[in-house]
Amino acid sequence: MLRLEGIRVTQGSFTLAADLTIPKGARVALMGASGSGKSTLLSTLSGFLWPDAGRITMAGVDVTKAPVADRPISILFQDGNLFPHLNVSDNIALGIAPNLRLTPEDRARVLEALAKVELDGMSDRMPSELSGGQQSRVALARMLLRDKPIALLDEPFSALDPGLRREMLGLVRTLCEETGQTLIMATHDLRDAEKLCDRVVLLDAGKVVLDAPLKQAIRDRNGPLEPWM
Repeated sequence: MLRLEGIRVTQGSFTLAADLTIPKGARVALMGASGSGKSTLLSTLSGFLWPDAGRITMAGVDVTKAPVADRPISILFQDGNLFPHLNVSDNIALGIAPNLRLTPEDRARVLEALAKVELDGMSDRMPSELSGGQQSRVALARMLLRDKPIALLDEPFSALDPGLRREMLGLVRTLCEETGQTLIMATHDLRDAEKLCDRVVLLDAGKVVLDAPLKQAIRDRNGPLEPWM
């Protein structure tokens, strides 16, 4: 379970205030207009920002001021953060061995992750030889390999065309169902949220204005989600 209790994060004139409880295995769409606080919230959860007040616990452990590397999270950004001088296999292996000193068991895990994202046989290719969708799959495989219980996605597939985006969202949903990962995905697109998520948290001006099951929020046609419908 993930809890944010009385969280306040101030950056200049902007303040994020949040109290949230996210159950284990939930898939949450984090929505809101640009500047509403989505990236600030993700950065606070991941440890890139520390709150000015409040407490964050993950699986009962206080991680409020824990370093990024000590938190039980994996992060998938929009650009995927692939290293252009490393091949697919090495880019994925960074998820478990930043020095790329791999045991035979590690190499087997890399191949397994490649298979899960349907990139068998591409381990020696360079990022420049891959399509946008394939690059996204490599980044996803690296996230899987880190084997963390919480995944944070910051609009990771927004640059893909609609068909590829639907495909990637379906793949992430399947993988989350298999692993039981808790997922929080920042998105502007309600259609993307419907493909993957079962809950929605809506931010407005740094405050949580909606925290509800996604289907229930969509049925409420006059509710806070109305501008996204």
